[in-house]
Parts: sequence; structure tokens; C-alpha cells
Amino acid sequence: METALFSRGLRHSFFFLGGSFLYEWLWGNVPRQIFFVTENGRTVEGPPISPKWNFPLGTDQYGYDLLGKLMIGGKYTILAALAIAALRMLIAVPLGYMMATYLQRQRAWIGGLADSLHYIPLTLFAAYILYPVLWMPLGGFTNTIWERIAIQVVLMALLTMPIVAVLIGNEAALLYRQEYVTAARILGAGEPRIIRKHLYPQMREKLAVLYGQQVIETFIVLAHLSLLNLFLGGTKISYDPMFSDPPMSISFEWSGLFGSTFRYLQGSPWLPLFPVLFIALSILAVTLMLEGYLRSKDLQAPKKSSALAQDEAIVDWNREQLRSRMVLLKNAETPKKPHDL
Repeated sequence: METALFSRGLRHSFFFLGGSFLYEWLWGNVPRQIFFVTENGRTVEGPPISPKWNFPLGTDQYGYDLLGKLMIGGKYTILAALAIAALRMLIAVPLGYMMATYLQRQRAWIGGLADSLHYIPLTLFAAYILYPVLWMPLGGFTNTIWERIAIQVVLMALLTMPIVAVLIGNEAALLYRQEYVTAARILGAGEPRIIRKHLYPQMREKLAVLYGQQVIETFIVLAHLSLLNLFLGGTKISYDPMFSDPPMSISFEWSGLFGSTFRYLQGSPWLPLFPVLFIALSILAVTLMLEGYLRSKDLQAPKKSSALAQDEAIVDWNREQLRSRMVLLKNAETPKKPHDL
């Protein structure tokens, strides 16, 4: 059951990610376009065209196939979310361990400072920072789409990195109070070995859950940014004073397709709803993989590594020796009664 959940989530993710690359390889990076639908020589519908057999998800306001746009933009959305969460964890995990190991006295005020970021709307903070990067200037962009995506990945990873580092530091600080860590220190283990052999194995499942949460949070923040017309890879702006088009997504990524078509929610609801559905399916895939991973680890929880089992055996031996010595001291200090003389 656990492996089935993980495999199902992995298949869903591979379908969107692999299908995006396959679609672009077979049909290019420009989706099909239709200007009107005719029946018996008469025009019956113009863009945006509702879902039909030839266009299962309909078309956008310019006549482009919505399914093609979603397949082309899938790789940008998924890879960006995975990269942002991975970079955030790669920076936060070492900082969290350092905070719990070397900055125990300063951890309280560092945690308080990081907690203050909870009261700042992350979307508005990200929009303020990313506006110069994603909003197309009057003369057009001077960098490539992948360069803009890379800059956005780094900036979004750094936004909530302090909060994640504090969470990891608090968890590591709790583990430092455990008896097996104290025993390892008594036996001469250094801080790097304690982190490598004790803290990380104990926190591995929690770090996996935290990574999945960061991926999901990234999807949500990207969707929020799209409502502010800030799209992944850049926002195409028309500066024509007479016939300017609304802001558009350059990469066809899902959050951009949602934000650029949100105004059609009443008249053409398939335009914003299908991108949201694809984002929700991606979040479901991540959730299924995390659930399968955690359940499989729960089944293997009784199996302990030899090093951990040895340390725990030493701790139990020390505890038993201390108990026996305390009993001997108590008997020695107990005054003898007259009839015992």
C-alpha cells in the first residue's frame, strides 16, 4: 500500500513533467491556434472556444489550444517548484544544524526574529522583490527566460529560508537533549559525527515532509503572484497606447495561465479552472509520494542501525550500573537497628 501510494504520485509527476518535454519535442513550443468554429459554412463560435472534441480543454482568448499551453508550461512550473524547495532546504538544513550546535544561546532571539516574518505576507514581499526581474521593460527583456527563472528560484528560496532554518534548529536542539547524544559525546564523538550519525538519521523523515511542504507552498505562492501579473519566467507587457494586450505569460507556466485568465472566470470558466486543476493534481502527486514514503519508513522504524543500537546498548548499560551503585550507597548509608547488632 505504501509503495503503491508513492508510485502513484511518482507516475502523476512523471506524466506532467515527461509529457511536457515530449509534447514540445513532437509539436514544438507553439500550441495550435484556431480563430473560429464553423458549422455548415456558418461561424458559430469564436475564441475563447469552449471545450470540444478537437480541443478537449478549449482555447484561450487568442484561439490557442489550452491543453497545448498547459503541456508546454508544465516543465517550467514543476521544475521551478522542485528547485525552489530544494535550494531552500539545502541552505536551511546546514544553518539549522549550526544554530542548534554552535548558537544555542543566540537561538532564542534568532528564532524570534525569524518568527516575525510570519506576519509579513510572503506574496507581497516576493512581488516587491521580483517585480524588477519579471516585469518586461519598455525595450524588452535583456536576459533569457531561463536566466529569469534562475533568478526567481534563488530569490524565492531565500525568502522563507530563515523560517525553515529555525524550524530545523529547534528540532535538532530537542535531539541534543536525548540520552544517546549525551552518551555519544561522553564516548568522544565530535559535533560533525553527532550531526551525521544521530541528528540527520532521526530527522530524515521530518526533513522529507518539510521538503514536500515547501514544494506545495511554492505552488501556492506562484499562483498568488500570478494574480499580481507576475508570472514565472517573465510577464509580457504590451506598451501599445492604442491596442495594448493584457499581461501574458511568456513560458505558458500554469500559475501564469491562471492569473492571466482569472478575469474570464464568469464568462469562460475553463480558462482559469484548468490551470488550477493541474496545479492541484501536482500538489496531490507530491502528497501521495510523501504519504507513501512516511508509511514505508514507519514499517522499517523498528530496524535500527548497528551504530545506533550500539549507542543505545551503552546507554542502557550505564543506566543499569548507576542504578546498582545507588542501591549499594543507600544500603551503606542506612543506619542499623539495635536488634541487628
